[in-house]
Amino acid sequence: MKWSLLNGETSKVINLPPDCFPTDMHWFPKAAGGGGGKKGGAELFVLTSSDGKFHLINRLGRIEKSTEAHKGAVLSGRWSYDGTALVTAGEDGQWKAHEGVILTVDWNAVNNLIISGAEDCRYKVWDTFGRLLYSSSVHEYPITSLSWTPDGEMFAVGSFNTLRLCDRCGWSYALEKPNTGSIFNLAWSSDGTQVGGACGNGQVIFGNVIERRTEWKNFEATVVGAKQITVRNVVNDTIEKLDFRDRIIKMALGYNHLVVTTSSQCYVYSTKNWNTPVIFELKEGSVTLIKQAEKHFLMVDGAGAYVFSYDGRMVCSPKHQGMKADILNPQTVAISNDTVAIRDKADEKVVYVFDAQTGKSMGDGKPIRHMVEVMEIALDQCGPASERKISIIDRNRDLFLTSVRIFGMERKSIKIASMIHMMAWNNETNMLAALTDGKIFVWYYPSAVYVDKDLLPKTVFEKDTSEFGKSPQLMGFIGSHLLLRRMDGSLMSTTIAPYPAILHGFVGDSRWEDAVRLCRFVKDDSLWACLAAMATYSKDLNTAEIAYAAIREVDKVQFISNIKDIPVKEARNAEMALLCGNHADAEALLLQAGLVFRAIMLNIQLYNWDRALELAVKHKTHVDTVLAFRQRHLSRMDTRETNKRFLQHQEGVEINWDKITAKMEVEYQKERERPAMTSAMGAGDSTSNAPPRPSRRERP
Repeated sequence: MKWSLLNGETSKVINLPPDCFPTDMHWFPKAAGGGGGKKGGAELFVLTSSDGKFHLINRLGRIEKSTEAHKGAVLSGRWSYDGTALVTAGEDGQWKAHEGVILTVDWNAVNNLIISGAEDCRYKVWDTFGRLLYSSSVHEYPITSLSWTPDGEMFAVGSFNTLRLCDRCGWSYALEKPNTGSIFNLAWSSDGTQVGGACGNGQVIFGNVIERRTEWKNFEATVVGAKQITVRNVVNDTIEKLDFRDRIIKMALGYNHLVVTTSSQCYVYSTKNWNTPVIFELKEGSVTLIKQAEKHFLMVDGAGAYVFSYDGRMVCSPKHQGMKADILNPQTVAISNDTVAIRDKADEKVVYVFDAQTGKSMGDGKPIRHMVEVMEIALDQCGPASERKISIIDRNRDLFLTSVRIFGMERKSIKIASMIHMMAWNNETNMLAALTDGKIFVWYYPSAVYVDKDLLPKTVFEKDTSEFGKSPQLMGFIGSHLLLRRMDGSLMSTTIAPYPAILHGFVGDSRWEDAVRLCRFVKDDSLWACLAAMATYSKDLNTAEIAYAAIREVDKVQFISNIKDIPVKEARNAEMALLCGNHADAEALLLQAGLVFRAIMLNIQLYNWDRALELAVKHKTHVDTVLAFRQRHLSRMDTRETNKRFLQHQEGVEINWDKITAKMEVEYQKERERPAMTSAMGAGDSTSNAPPRPSRRERP
């Protein structure tokens, strides 16, 4: 039968065969077909029946297809979010999930998780690979109904005289015992605040979700009624009551602002003033997600994603082709002060990055393309926009760090950890926390991987998570506090040392002497390793030399000592790039400054002989120098020349070390006489007043 919401009239759609007893039905998802209505996607529904078949039926009542699915009754069926897959549960248990007959399943479009309930009186949470993520304790009666909220953050469970609200991870928020008989079906409102249940006593039960709570630093906000929020300041124990005209749908608290959306409006409160919020109207009432940054916040509804400033002004609306805003979730959307990142649902290997001020694509218009499917993304929150980094957890649970903004170069995506379940960037400094089996990792300076890969393991803090029970969740990283949620839903926190954050502050203000003094006071190798990477990145040679010496990296201390003897700023920068492992960048810096000889010597030192000869031939200089060093190398290796290019250029070229040494000295003399070379590089760049000399590596 079909029922009209406008006039309440009912009409018959189809007479089913006498041996077909329906057990469940589910409409084809609207988004997959481009909308609803007569021309939209909701033209088809799946009907499961007791004869082991499922039927695809159009809205006019014609059976398009019938398929033998199970031996015994097909008890439940659900479409995937895009309509490309269908899951069914039957009495034969093809997928061994429960000890009894499976009575109900639901598949969420946002988190891509499946829940199932059965006559064994349990409900379970699964991923799409069939892995069990959660199994409930045994209830008094069979589980007769299950339903996800549209945003995938919670689900409702129905049983005999029982209605339960659960978190997406499976643990229970609340339990009600209404006198309804068995609750045979559950359905959520589009905003996820109300649930309706079809009861065995012939009635419909309605429930409102209240007591939703969020906290940030010393503030705690709780939804105490459909239209009321209380905010508690735990420092002075003051309580503010905030009343709203319409039903509360979503709220988010962070960065000194509380953002609340109702069915028609958005309210933005400052933690300094709870009396006069900024209020603006919403186009759509069904807001599914709010994510905050320091300067603005991102709001997602069924129509799109929007960036707003905290004074209520819409900044931009980032979009990409084929974007489905209704299935965006906290794991696939990230925002910082200057960047918005959105993972593509159609191709889960692609992440689009947008300028948060204009909504335009960044990275020369190219999205980030990962090797395998991306499961979670997050943006660091501090520092200049040009150094913005995005962290990615892929389907293999590997953690990668990638540069967001590129200027004519390839993006560098570097793996920093394996088997990572969750991650969170710090809100005040660019420290990164991650959760794996049994441990928490905190990278005090994850960008060290771009400076010196050997330093990265020395900048990691590890902590055992056994005190938090099995499978805790990482909820946030605020200041020096890590917020975790245990499997039973209780919140706990743990702390890290405050010194890394202080070090970040000193380096951000170029207070290098204070940074060194702090490290000497703390006497911690991880702090020294952070300072070494930070100073190397900032090209502060004195501080880098002190820090590397403190962690006993003798070879790098010697390398930096040689760099300090180089009189030319561009050459010093190139050598620092070489220290960071960026060979191509080092050569580009030298060629851009016209230091062709230095570029040739760089490739000789790296045994990149073909490139050294190519540069010498192209610029018609020091061909004999390259050939001489090549010959010396081959003689030491006791081998003969086989490279055709070198054999070709050796003809008619005389190798005279005295002449070559004299030519090299002329090049170094030219560097000493360059007028602009006495300029300093920065706060810690020391340029020697003594006569410059070639570094030990460059002497013939």
